[in-house]
Amino acid sequence: MGTTDHGDESGSAPLLASPPIVHSNTGPEQVDQPKRSIMTRPGFGTSGRRINLLANHFKVSLKCPDEIFYQYSVTISFDDKSAVNSRGIGRKIMDKLYQTYSSEFSGKRFAFDGEKCLYAVGPLPQNNMKYTVVLEESIAKHGCPDESVKRLKCSLQPKIFIVEISYAAKIPLRSVCLALQGADSEHVQDALRVLDIILRQQAANRGCLLVGQSFFHDDSRNFTEIGGGVSGCWGFHSSFHPTHGGLSLNMDVSTTLILTPGPVVDFLLANQGVKERRYIDIDWARAKKMLKNMRVKATHSNREFKITGLSELPCNKQFFSMKVKNGGGSHDCGEVMEITVSDYFTKHRNIELTYSAFMPCLDVGKPKKPIYLPLELCSLVSLQRYTKALSSLQRASLVEKSRQKPIARIQVVTDAVKNYCYDDDPLLAACGISTEKQLMQVEGRVLDAPKLKVGNGEDCIPRNGRWNFNNKQVLKPSRIERWAVVNFSARCDTSHLSRELISCARNKGIHMERPHTLVEEDPQYRRSGPIVRVEKMFELIMSKLPAPPQLLLCVLPERKNSDIYGPWKKKCLTDVGIVTQCVSPTKINDHYLTNVLLKINTKLGGTNSLLAIEQMPAIPIVQDTPTMILGMDVSHGSPGQSDAPSIAAVVGSQYWPLISKYRAAVRTQSPKVEMIESLFKPLANGEDDGIMREMLLEFYQTNNGRKPAHIIVFRDGVSESQFSQVLNIELDQMIKAYQHLGEVKVPKFTVIVVQKKHHTRVFQAGAPENVPAGTVVDTKVVHPRSYDFYMCAHAGVIGTTRPAHYHVLCDEIGFSPDGLQNLVHSLSYVCQRGSAAISIVAPVYYAHLAARQVGQFVKFEDPSETSSEQKSITTVPELPRLHEEVDNSMFFC
Repeated sequence: MGTTDHGDESGSAPLLASPPIVHSNTGPEQVDQPKRSIMTRPGFGTSGRRINLLANHFKVSLKCPDEIFYQYSVTISFDDKSAVNSRGIGRKIMDKLYQTYSSEFSGKRFAFDGEKCLYAVGPLPQNNMKYTVVLEESIAKHGCPDESVKRLKCSLQPKIFIVEISYAAKIPLRSVCLALQGADSEHVQDALRVLDIILRQQAANRGCLLVGQSFFHDDSRNFTEIGGGVSGCWGFHSSFHPTHGGLSLNMDVSTTLILTPGPVVDFLLANQGVKERRYIDIDWARAKKMLKNMRVKATHSNREFKITGLSELPCNKQFFSMKVKNGGGSHDCGEVMEITVSDYFTKHRNIELTYSAFMPCLDVGKPKKPIYLPLELCSLVSLQRYTKALSSLQRASLVEKSRQKPIARIQVVTDAVKNYCYDDDPLLAACGISTEKQLMQVEGRVLDAPKLKVGNGEDCIPRNGRWNFNNKQVLKPSRIERWAVVNFSARCDTSHLSRELISCARNKGIHMERPHTLVEEDPQYRRSGPIVRVEKMFELIMSKLPAPPQLLLCVLPERKNSDIYGPWKKKCLTDVGIVTQCVSPTKINDHYLTNVLLKINTKLGGTNSLLAIEQMPAIPIVQDTPTMILGMDVSHGSPGQSDAPSIAAVVGSQYWPLISKYRAAVRTQSPKVEMIESLFKPLANGEDDGIMREMLLEFYQTNNGRKPAHIIVFRDGVSESQFSQVLNIELDQMIKAYQHLGEVKVPKFTVIVVQKKHHTRVFQAGAPENVPAGTVVDTKVVHPRSYDFYMCAHAGVIGTTRPAHYHVLCDEIGFSPDGLQNLVHSLSYVCQRGSAAISIVAPVYYAHLAARQVGQFVKFEDPSETSSEQKSITTVPELPRLHEEVDNSMFFC
């Protein structure tokens, strides 16, 4: 049955008499809405099969709830009153302060956040204190290649700091107890932050690298190389949480990226992919950008330095000025001689340089006072974070090496809680905090998988979140009559590929003619830039095709991160309006071809499968009232691209009461801004150019003039501190967009935030496998007051399943807990790209795909390659709009 007919099969007749949605320059009078607050939990779900689970939360007892944290502001300056901005030195200064003045604190310990605040249980002796702290630090004279040269009398000179501590606030620990009882406690987040700062300080005292609430030991057994001079480093996440089951300690395995410690030259060879130690192949301009600000240890002096650049000449040609005494007594200034770095180390340090004599030196000095060190005498210091984007191979290697079976993960986190002895921490002990040593027991429920409808009226019953199209046809096939194959890869046999694709399509019920032509790239352009290659290819295509095709199947030379992908998609989707599917096949079999065809069929307007309750229709609440479902996501620039614009994407459902068909709108916005700025975008002429208007008009046009009375919003990527902004900024913008279209009666909204970046894991009690697909948890480890639940809709095959965490911020529509959880579960089965339930609801996944794909239309400049004067982006570049032929398609599948 065609999807366009479903609008007429709803429970209510079409609103034929309703006027069309029209533009309104003035709109109805808009009254400022009162500030919305996050809803509380209305109850718990009951549907599904019960299952006993364990969660990586450890129950915490709080025996001194009346204790009060005293917060103090900390200011650190040099003795000349200049500010201290050396990152990481703050903890050293505060440790030294406590060692020196512990008697003045009467033995009272405090926790320092590493920046500007410290906390104590109870008050310090005075509200305002000022201390002088002396740190011994090696201060080198600049201009020599080795600061420890005896001739220069390099000395350990003390650095003097002034530390001022002043009382700031009181934070009652009882606020945590009130929150656990379900009260809306004012200081609970502040109190939890203090407890987490205590955990961080304990890790810092062990010499760990701190990343948020995660910490990483300097232990090579925790490092694994992933290529390019980068290693994965395993550590732990620890944080306190108020839960329905009481205060808990959440402990989990965590991963960060570090530079592989060891010789600098080994890093450069690995980073640039230079094989067989061919030093001549090192790109030194690229090396200079990569090495800047890295910390190295000089092996001959055992001292650490920060790299500021490279010398202009190699060691054996790089001269510097050196003072040489004449032997005329201590007052003799001596003469200045010029000597190369290489000769200096040979004659004065008795070190014969080998390969690095012909390489640039590392400069670890200041701009006008360089200090040169030969490359072979320097090693990268351990635990230096790597913050740039990973290649596809690095990412695959990291995922492969990070996998941990449930049983192994349980053992590791349980051992960690025992080994770190949190109960012995003096500050936690002062609060009467003690932690149990076994995982929290939780009861979960396994929801029944929804039945699917495929071609020929057949039913399809998923098993543990999976199904297949073996001997089955798609529900609504598209007809592919005009198409062509475009080949950028010299390795692919496109004739064989097209024959196998047509054969597979026939078995799936998709009518697919032979391709009109197979277009091979002209070999002379293979070394050209990606934009040139795409333009030249399109010249060939236009010369061989009598009219625009329905589909271009594009064979790329690389499976991931091909530089042709962005320009190709941009050309097809914005310039010419042709649906395209990119492939880079390594093995052509039925499984691979079926997945390709599922994507093609969806992009061309077909439907692979529907939920049985969609087709009937029988989705509770949704079937009765015109309902639009939105998925919203914002993707930010790659790590290291702090000035690249963020990409906001929203997808909206079409053809109510279906919940499987969507269209997308994508916009750029200010870098690193998480709130979507263009939901409502009034122009100077009174028009609205916002995303929400697009979604509303598309819903209206695909539903025979019906307007949404209910809108369900799934929002990805926001933290708990931003929930209020979603409710009071983004939701407000959506309402304004609706009112701008001349509407007075505002739809009812249900707003749900989806989180994947959290550290709660659930395990089957007494079984080694991951939890079954459809497992939901809404007790014990959830929030004591707010409305949230965890769901593992998908089947975790490798590693340990990470549940999606759903937070219901408001529910004006009025779903029951079971009704909402079953809707969320069903929305994990409607993704048209494959034949398995996905880990999050399809609208959010689609929004993520749309943002990622359209974001590649424009390659933003890497700020590491620009000067500091050029880095700031004053205006955000706009993305090109999709061509009208494809703008309402599911191009993102």
